[in-house]
Amino acid sequence: MPRAGLDRATVIAAASELADEVGFAGLTMGLLAERVGVRTPSLYKHIDSLDALQRGVGLQAVRDIGAVLTRAAVGRSGPDAVRAIAEAYRKWALDHPGRYAASVRAPRAEDEEYQAVAHEAVQILFDAVAGFGLTDERAIDAVRALRTVIHGFVGLESDDAFQMGRDPADSYRFVVDTLINGMRAEAAIGGGAAPAPLQGGEES
Repeated sequence: MPRAGLDRATVIAAASELADEVGFAGLTMGLLAERVGVRTPSLYKHIDSLDALQRGVGLQAVRDIGAVLTRAAVGRSGPDAVRAIAEAYRKWALDHPGRYAASVRAPRAEDEEYQAVAHEAVQILFDAVAGFGLTDERAIDAVRALRTVIHGFVGLESDDAFQMGRDPADSYRFVVDTLINGMRAEAAIGGGAAPAPLQGGEES
């Protein structure tokens, strides 16, 4: 019989916490069974396989990221929104390394639920860059660039790759502002005078 109070949602939540501790790649059914206090076969009453468990952790992580980014972007647009989203995204990723690793896996084409949740999360980024007045194609480029900056920086920071005597948070803000300046300059090419480059902390 399943342990009292243990259900699929509880299993996914426990797996998410465990992934942050041991790494997403280190998440196993055996370790999870120990965490929730059951024998490994008992987990299969709630989750079909390790692949299903990983999918569940990733899906919940994307939902959580979407909620974090939505809160960060409320009442903001353009550069201010991009900056707020980038800061919130980095903090969440550093605080939840296993869940973040799960979230960057692309959902399978046939997984409509995961596809929909991932689309909602990415749409938050599109809403943020919409304030720059970019063309549709350049908006896609901008969102990809923003995701690349966040993922690349967080990955290096998580691996303790930044050993020089400067706070990574300051370098991160510099990188994000550089990206913002690029988007503003690209938008200006389509018409209007080019705006002055933003300085760190400057409001849009």
